[in-house]
Formats: sequence, C-alpha cells, structure tokens
Amino acid sequence: MDSWIIKILPILLFTFEIVKSEIYLEDNFKDDTWENLWIYSKHPGKEFGKFVRSSGRFYSDENVDKGLQTSQDARFYAVSRKFEPFSNENKNLVIQFSVKHEQNIDCGGGYVKIFDCSLDQTDMHGESPYEIMFGPDICGPGTKKVHVIFSYKGKNHLINKDIRCKDDVYTHFYTLIVKPDNTYEVLIDNEKIESGNLENDWEFLPPKKIKDPNAKKPEDWDDRPTIPDPDDTKPSDWDKPEYIPDPDASKPEDWDDEMDGEWEPPMVDNPDYKGEWQPRQLDNPDYKGAWEHPEIENPEYVPDGNLYLRKELCIIGFDLWQVKSGTVFDNVLITDDIEEAFKKASAIKDIQSGEKKMKEALDEEQRKKDEEEAKKNADKDEDDEKDEDEADEAQSNDHDEL
Repeated sequence: MDSWIIKILPILLFTFEIVKSEIYLEDNFKDDTWENLWIYSKHPGKEFGKFVRSSGRFYSDENVDKGLQTSQDARFYAVSRKFEPFSNENKNLVIQFSVKHEQNIDCGGGYVKIFDCSLDQTDMHGESPYEIMFGPDICGPGTKKVHVIFSYKGKNHLINKDIRCKDDVYTHFYTLIVKPDNTYEVLIDNEKIESGNLENDWEFLPPKKIKDPNAKKPEDWDDRPTIPDPDDTKPSDWDKPEYIPDPDASKPEDWDDEMDGEWEPPMVDNPDYKGEWQPRQLDNPDYKGAWEHPEIENPEYVPDGNLYLRKELCIIGFDLWQVKSGTVFDNVLITDDIEEAFKKASAIKDIQSGEKKMKEALDEEQRKKDEEEAKKNADKDEDDEKDEDEADEAQSNDHDEL
C-alpha cells in the first residue's frame, strides 16, 4: 500500500467517526407493538389513565398519523419506554416529538421526561428524578409555556425565559437541541423560537460576581438630586382645614336635640385646602449620583464547560396530568443528527393542512346536523302547540254543548 494512503487512512477514519450520526430512539407507533415497548407505571396512590393508539378525530393520514392518545378525563398518565443507554458527550442532543391537543385542552401537560437507567419504570411518578423535561404545558389563560428543565447536581433548573407554546387543536412538532458548546435551541414546527447559552439562561451556577460585602456607602455620600430651599417659607395663610361644615346645610325641622343630640352640619371638602406645605426644591450642589455597590469575583463561582453533558440517557416517559383527555403524542425521536430531525419535522405543513381540511368538513357536517335537529325541534314544538290549541278548542265546544 502506498505510504501516503497509510498516512491519511487514520485521518479519514477519525473524520468518519466525527460525522457519524446516530438515532437512539424513534417511535411513530406504527402498530400495536407499542404495548410491549412502553411500560405503564403502577405507582400507588395515583389513578392513572390509559393511552390508546389513535389518529384522533381528524387527521391527514389515518394510519401514518396514529400515536398515543390520552383517553380518560381528569387522570394522571405515566408510561415510559427504555432505549439503549448513551451519553451526549461531545455530541449534539436532539429531542423531538409531536403533540396534537385536538380536545382544545384547558389544563394539562404535553411534555416528555428523559431519565437515566436508574428509573423503575413501574414506579414512575411526578417526583421521580429525571435528566431533562421538555414540551408544552397549558393550564388556563395564564399558563401556555414550553418547559425546558435540566437536572444539575441533583436539582431541577427551569429556564429563565418564557417560551410560549401552541394552543390550537392541530399537530405541532417540538424540538430541543443541546450542543456541546453549551448552547441550545428550541424549535416549534422547525422554526426557532428560542436559543442561547445554558449558563446564561439557567441558574446552574452561582453568579460570577457578587456585591463586595466589605464595601459600604461613605457616610458623606449625598445621593439626593434635589434639596429643600432653605430660604423658602410657608405662607401665613397656607394652613386651611381639609374639611369644613357644609354652609348650605340646615338643621332638619323634625330634629329633636333631646332625642337626637346636638345637631352638627355635615362636613364637605374645603375648596381653600392646599394640602401639606412643602418647600420648593433646588438642585443639590453636593449631589454625587446614585451610589453603586462595587462587585468582586464570587469565590463560590466555578465554571463548568460540561453543562450540556448527560452522562447517561436511557428512558423516555410521558408523566403528566390532564383535565380533559384527547392529546395525541407521536413522532418521538432522540438523535444527535440535527438535519435528520429537521427533515422529519418538515412534514408538519402537510399534516396540518390535512387536519384542517378534515376538521372543516367535520365541522360543516356537524353544523348541518345541528340545523336539522333545531328544525325538527321547532317543528315538534309547533305541532305540540297546534295540538294544545285543538284540544283547548274541543274542550270549549264540549262546554258550550253542555
């Protein structure tokens, strides 16, 4: 073999290893085998609801769009699936799935949780430690957000930004991308809606700087922009009562001093009242501005270049509560391939178009049924009223004959 080939071969192999991407989990719920892969929790004290494989009431493709649908109102849901454990060290991490709240959800979760291998799937519940929580959460008009929560040193940290989720009845893809340079992106339907740096947008670490505990504002520091004019004096006629007896009031004719006590006129606002006197203000010649507390390096701050790192990811779960059921979860994907995730989510426009078309047809069909039912009820009421009139007339005739 030529020497140049021998020299370049390790480089080519190393490059191949860098660009090689992996799909750690993909589940589109194509058939009923999901029941063998996803494990229901049996945690005591919870009345868990059941998932059913369904494409919902309206869809683009009945078979392709089937996912896991919540089927019982006012229930907790807890189901999880295990996959081959992996670490995202020096790799991108992409978590993606689709959510369709076709029931027009009023209060309930639509997120996933990612766990390490220590989770007992049969005992998964709301307090089970997890690595990542991601996805939409809706409850009333005040909560319509996308959760992005990471566990760090045993504590869950919420993002310090408000990311709004979709709140309509159609399918939406939610994508979280975490990169080895400690940056992240959140996408909805392949559109980036938030991004940034993990250290800046989560309180994983103490602040880099803190106020110097030994620094104090100097006693002679004057931070008053203005001061009272020492030569200004209150006018002699300034002080007037805030309320005065009503000059137009008169003692009622039936007022009895012995029975009712001494009569006093009601009090009214004094038009001459000027309020509390304050001397006019002058610019303070000694004003030094607002005192700023000096800062020092925080001795407790220790940088961490591996905030992104998850040493072991092993299980994905839907652990949530819903007041009104009907949500369809589908297109679950965990990978390090950003382009692959983008490609799969690019189907969203066709999915939504098909859903809207079918929903409009169903709504029109329902509208016609409602109109027919209303007409039947109106005709029935008219017939009932006619029968009552005829009965009254017959009864009147019988009475006349008697």
